[in-house]
Amino acid sequence: MTAGGAAAVIEIRKLWSVFHAPGRRFVIHKDLDLTVRAGEVVSIVGGSGTGKTVLLRQILGLEQPERGEIRVLGEPVGRTARRGAASRIGMLFQHGALFSAFSVLENIAFPLRELKTLPPKLVRDAAMVKLRMVGLKPEDADKMPADLSGGMIKRVALARALIMDPPLLLLDEPTAGLDPDSSDGFVRLLRSLHRDLGLTVVMVTHDLDTLYELSTRIAVLAEQRVIVTGPPREVIAFQHPFVHDFFLGERGQRAMELLREYPFTI
Repeated sequence: MTAGGAAAVIEIRKLWSVFHAPGRRFVIHKDLDLTVRAGEVVSIVGGSGTGKTVLLRQILGLEQPERGEIRVLGEPVGRTARRGAASRIGMLFQHGALFSAFSVLENIAFPLRELKTLPPKLVRDAAMVKLRMVGLKPEDADKMPADLSGGMIKRVALARALIMDPPLLLLDEPTAGLDPDSSDGFVRLLRSLHRDLGLTVVMVTHDLDTLYELSTRIAVLAEQRVIVTGPPREVIAFQHPFVHDFFLGERGQRAMELLREYPFTI
């Protein structure tokens, strides 16, 4: 158990992420530490090139760090990946990553169907449950990705990420490319699913509104590591050039308004 009383869902210790090119070596993360506790919504922010999405992919087991350890739900991430991370980790990619030749329902059902252990009717029924859970209608089931709005693509991708009922959900820029109304609706959906399903969520986002409305804690990547982590109020007060520019610079003028408006509890 962690000091906060909740079990550690993700534990990252002394992580090094290194990219190699002919004659060159690029260190992205160096001795990076981060713990995510059950029930949290932890948002990862950082400048371009700080390896935010790389970190998500390493948690999912799609990429391997140079050294260090990542444990998910008490197990080394390599073991989780070998056993099939989809049953324990749901991933919402930035652009949805739907299969263009599959219908909405086929996309949602894909991870469950790949198990080849359940009858087709049960797989279809489970996919329909998740379709409704994300606010889509039964008549949307047979639509193709090319016929969907950006907001609907995000919802289909989210339903697919949840089809295995994972306790951990990873979100890469969940509201990127959405208009304000669609973004607000998607944030409300994420908030309700987090509450109703008891999910632990790790999110990468540049959108301050999404960040403030969903995060219970923020982790800031800079200088190849997590330089500060804590509730939004504490992170915004941290003295560092990136933190000041990101939260309180020209793009963050709404920060103080949102601090007053949102209590940061979900």
